[in-house]
Order: sequence, then structure tokens, then C-alpha cells
Amino acid sequence: MPTKDELLTQAQAAKDPVQAEALYREILASPISEHAPVEEKEAELRHQESALVKLGELYRDQNNAKGVAEVITLSRSFVSSTAKAKTAKLIRTLLDCFNSIPNSQNIQIDVLTENIEWAKREKRIFLKHSLETRLVGLQLDTQQYKPALALIETLLTELKRLDDKMVLTEVHLLESRVYRGIGNLAKSKAALTSARTAANAIYCPPHLQARLDLQSGILHAEDKDYTTAYSYFYETFENLSTQDDPSALGALKYMLLCKVMLNLPEDVTSLLSIKLASKYAQLRDVESMRAIARAHQKRNLADFEKALKDYQQELSSDTTIRTHLSALYDTLLEQNLLRIVEPYSVVEIEYVAQQVGQGRQAVELKLSQMILDKVFHGVLDQGRGCLLIFEEPEADRTYGAAIDTLEQVGKVVDSLYAKTVKLA
Repeated sequence: MPTKDELLTQAQAAKDPVQAEALYREILASPISEHAPVEEKEAELRHQESALVKLGELYRDQNNAKGVAEVITLSRSFVSSTAKAKTAKLIRTLLDCFNSIPNSQNIQIDVLTENIEWAKREKRIFLKHSLETRLVGLQLDTQQYKPALALIETLLTELKRLDDKMVLTEVHLLESRVYRGIGNLAKSKAALTSARTAANAIYCPPHLQARLDLQSGILHAEDKDYTTAYSYFYETFENLSTQDDPSALGALKYMLLCKVMLNLPEDVTSLLSIKLASKYAQLRDVESMRAIARAHQKRNLADFEKALKDYQQELSSDTTIRTHLSALYDTLLEQNLLRIVEPYSVVEIEYVAQQVGQGRQAVELKLSQMILDKVFHGVLDQGRGCLLIFEEPEADRTYGAAIDTLEQVGKVVDSLYAKTVKLA
């Protein structure tokens, strides 16, 4: 009968995935003799651990999320006989197999919930915290903000008692992202400050530091402080690029977004010529931002819309980019409308709509909003289908002057009253 080592070698060499799967399962099903020497037991455990990881990777390559979930459940009987630190590492490695499997979030959430309960029963506290932190991240990705906040609250209470600064930093950062997701920027900033405070008390790994800087940049961008946001995004990009982390591309896109939002679209080309950014310059994600910059530079609404349509996946999948480009589009539309209507005192709405290449209803809605915001003075005559533009009215100072006079009279009366009181 072949040994586990031989079976493992055969499985790794097998070209048929079905055959490899059968061999890995055979290794996992083979019991370890209780009477075997310690060295032999350790070797057998190592082979089983390798078989678990390889089987998980096999299912990952097949995009089989249920298979990976089954391997994680299968690993529990194995990890009960290994050290707790090794257990956590093995389960995290197997959970990472889900990352490249599309649409696997719901299965991941079920697997994590099940394993968190198991970790509680086994009193594996650090593993439980690690799994709960990962679960919060998944809930955030699937926009399940309420359960994420409830779990964060429980986690923070336990972590503060244990004084685990590393995980505490991670959880506060997730808390900041969740609050930003629900639009509570004040609490998002407070959570980020707590994350940075916890990070300052420990050695903060470069990848975690990059995520802190990225969140800082996103929050500054929300406040329209694009200059500060750019500096944080640059720090993130530099940090991740030196680690060859693929998420550096996201930070680069945010840098380009900041240049566009700062009305510096011409800087996009020069930014892409720097050494770290040059290797990303030909990617479709970067080309999408370049197209937006060109459209903005020309103040061309049609080109802007074309860029949004041509690069829909690259520009719409990210919430931050989508939100800021929506605001930029709104500003660009406003500028185009102003340029068209300013020379007139009366202009047909249909003509304005044709000039900006938009539907009449959308233009009418935008013009009414601009009138309410006092961008210009006018009124929509819907009966005639026209926009009437007025000169900016001069402020009537009569009312203000009358108020000033009454205030002076009031002071005189108060003065006379005071003198009367003294004489009495």
C-alpha cells in the first residue's frame, strides 16, 4: 500500500482533476496510528495538512465554492490534533481559496458563521476573532451594514479587554468603512482615528498601513479636500507598488480621480509617466480615467458620457469613483448650460437640450435646480417651453436703513431713560 508521501506526489503529478481529488481524499481518510513514533506522526500530519490545502486549491481552480466549504469542514477533525496557531493559519489559508471564486460571498458567510460557532465551542478565542473580522469584511462587501455593526460592537468589547492592538486596528478600520458605507462620515472619521491610535502602539505591517492611508484619502475626498486625499492615495500607491500588490491599481485610479476633481486633468499624463505608474499606463482601468480627464479638459459632455459608457465596468464598479464622477458630471452639465443660456434673456428649453445633447426633461429639471440654487436668476415658462433669464437684482437697502435708524432711536430712548432714573 503506498504511503501518504507517495500518494501526495501522485496527486500533485496527476493531470486529471478527478484522479487528484480521489488521491487527496484517500490521504485524508487514512488514519494515523496511535502507536507510531512522534516523528512519523508529525510527518503524517504534515502530509494531511498539505493534502487539505491542495484539495482546497483544486476546488478553487475549478471555481467550486461548495467544495472549498466542504474541505474547511473536513479540516476540523484534522486541526483538533494540531497546535492552535497552526489551526488558525490552516483555516485562513483554506478561506483564502474563496477569494478568486466569483459570487461566493453567501457561501463564505455561511462557512464563517458555522466555523465561528465551532471556534466558540472549542474555546479558540483568537481564531474566533480572526474569523469574525473576516465575516465583517464580507458583510461590508455585500452591504449588510446592520449585522456588520452589531458584530463590530461585540468584537471591540472583547478585543479591548484582551488588548489585541493588531486585530483592534483591523476592526476599527472596518468600522470606519461600514460607517462610510451608510453615509455617517463623522463616525467613520472617529473610527479611523481609533484605528490609527491602535496602530501607533504596535508595529503596523505595510499592507495594513496602506489600507489606513487609503481610507484616510477616501474620507478627505468625501470632504472635497482632494489635495490631502491625493497625498494619502500616493502614499498607498507607493506602499502597495513596492510589494507588487495588485490593489495598487485602485490607489492609482484614485490619484488620477483627484487630479481630475482638482481641475488639473492635464496632470494625468505627466502622472502616468512616473516610474511606479508607467507599468499600469496601458491598462484599461487607467485608460478609463484618461478618457474622463480628456473629456473634462475639453468640457465636453458628450465625450464624458461616451467615456462612462465605454468604460462602464471600470468606472461604475467602485463606489468612490462612481460618486465623484457623478458630481463631476453634474458640474460639467451646469457649466455647459450656463455657457448656453447666459447670452439670452429668453431661450427655448428644446434648443438648450439640443445644444447639450440631453433629454428635454433632464435639462428642465437641472435648470429649475440651478434657479433654486441661485446659480442664475430666471423662471421656467413651461406653457411656452421657454426659459426667461433676468439680470441679477440689486439689493434693496431701504429695509436695512430703516432697521439701522430704529436701532439708533432705541439707543437714544435707552439713554434718556437711564438719565431719568438717575434724576429720580
